[in-house]
Amino acid sequence: MKKWVPIASGLLAGFIAATISFADFSSKTDTQTASAGNKSDAEKVYVPFGKKDDYYLFASGGHSGQMFIYGVPSMRKIRTIPVFSQDSATGYGFDEHSKKLMGGYTWGDLHHPAFSEKNGDYDGKWMFATDVGNSRAAVVDLKTFTTKDIIKVPNTAGPHCAAFVTENTEYMFLPTRFAVPLGQKYESLDDYSSKYRGVMSAVTFDEKKVKLNIAYQVALPPWSYDLSDAGKKGSKDWAVMTTYNTEEATTTMEVNASQADRDYIVLFNWKELEKMVKEGKYEDVGGQKMIFPEKQKGGIYLVPVAKSPHGVDVTPDGNYFIASGKLAPAMTVFSFEKAFKAVENKEFAGERNGIPILKYESVMEREVNPENALGPLHTQFDDKGMAYTTMFISSEIVKWDPNTGKTLDRVPVQYSPGHSVAAEGDTVAPDGKWIIALNKIAKDTYLSVGPSHPESMQLIDLSGEKMKVVQSAPVDPEPHYAQMIKADKIKTIEVYQKDSKNKDAVYNQKDTKIVRKGNEVHVYGIAMRSRFIFDAKSKRPDVIEVNEGDHVFIHLTNIDFDEDITHGFAINDYDLNMEVQPGQTNTLEFTADKAGTFPLYCTNFCSALHQEMNGYFLVKPK
Repeated sequence: MKKWVPIASGLLAGFIAATISFADFSSKTDTQTASAGNKSDAEKVYVPFGKKDDYYLFASGGHSGQMFIYGVPSMRKIRTIPVFSQDSATGYGFDEHSKKLMGGYTWGDLHHPAFSEKNGDYDGKWMFATDVGNSRAAVVDLKTFTTKDIIKVPNTAGPHCAAFVTENTEYMFLPTRFAVPLGQKYESLDDYSSKYRGVMSAVTFDEKKVKLNIAYQVALPPWSYDLSDAGKKGSKDWAVMTTYNTEEATTTMEVNASQADRDYIVLFNWKELEKMVKEGKYEDVGGQKMIFPEKQKGGIYLVPVAKSPHGVDVTPDGNYFIASGKLAPAMTVFSFEKAFKAVENKEFAGERNGIPILKYESVMEREVNPENALGPLHTQFDDKGMAYTTMFISSEIVKWDPNTGKTLDRVPVQYSPGHSVAAEGDTVAPDGKWIIALNKIAKDTYLSVGPSHPESMQLIDLSGEKMKVVQSAPVDPEPHYAQMIKADKIKTIEVYQKDSKNKDAVYNQKDTKIVRKGNEVHVYGIAMRSRFIFDAKSKRPDVIEVNEGDHVFIHLTNIDFDEDITHGFAINDYDLNMEVQPGQTNTLEFTADKAGTFPLYCTNFCSALHQEMNGYFLVKPK
């Protein structure tokens, strides 16, 4: 087996520090000195009024728990989609529907968004994401840009690996970042190697019911699982993911999880695992179907790779997967065809935890070592099959040919890029027009806002002979991966249609009412420009009166069936807020635990008389 030469930790730290400050790529503020070339760059990203961007960029919001939407090439932020965290701007996490979705949590750490796919191409229907902070997975409806379902993933801790989807969205696979005992029960760290597991979950999505479900799980060794990708075309039944901490360290991870000179890529055949489950080759663990590779043999293999790998990426033709160790200077191109032959011929170099290790020489196609490029993390592709790899330590993106290993171009970025995202770059047919460096450090890029800096996204033009940075945009907090889709693939709706089956919806003023059932009060009201009506028969139709201690449900329907006329609803001093889009019905549920007089009002500007759109919430004392 080949040996990889790691970079010494002291040298690495010094090199990172030097790299971050080695040059100032920022443009000068004196626009009068701008060259004709800079003007040309500005024209490339300029989207004039009346025109729209060519692409949507979906950037993960990390520990904000949200998804950030940008237009490309303008790089203008156009929306925040609340997913795993509360959002007072929209009332997400306050209204009844989203509160139930969040399951009692108030925040999340959103990583690695992934579009639904058909035949390996984005279909523009759904977006999936994972929550590292609280071990959840979510689905967003791209007709409305709203979160529709969230599930808690049992037996796992921190599904960081990405909600990568198979070629026709048969599955999302959610491997865990942190190894824990099954059921997360208490076990001593002294028993880490025998009692802890890194579980991978196979999640399905029922498009009709708009529900996520766990089909089965796999009890992998107690390692950390980082990133992943699904096969394409000839490799479509397979998937790959990287591992680190195969040393099974439990403390001082920076040192102890980087001792061995190799870690592994997990190569698995999801069709074979699916067959195992159908044949009953699994165990029941807390109500989940669990495959144990040391007992149920087949379908899962290990491929040696340089230590501490981050990304693993499948080429658009599905022939190769590319991975590299974060501390190694080289990327490795692995061949699916060679891997399949190695499996068939049992070209193994031992096993770990019952999983066969394929010989490195049997699977490796070539090693690629661009001169002075350090810290390879993640690779994207263009329409010609060329690869673009982020170099975290040398702060650049390197373009190279996976078929020859030849370096074709490189461009510096500011600074320390983690991921990158190319136009349709994870599909079988990338566009090849743009790539965006998702940089971890902005440093001197933008106006100072104190010690805390935003992260940086830099748009790179791929249309010329040389790559060129043409635009920069701040993002805060950092995007942990992103996806870029052609704008015309997404078909949004402008208003919600009337739903005759929704018992809480009211579409006519005369049907508004307040209904009391013991100490439970249901308000069936409407919002319209520029007033609320809760009970049309009352002499004060915009007033809600209840008793202290009542359990209150406010069902509010926006009957302005007009594009972009959104109403908000808030009760002063009750810490309550929600939003109702045109035609939508939304519900607030709470206990009237404070007696007194509380103004209620529309929080979302809706008309010239928006200020007058208010009423009162009166709570009689006991």
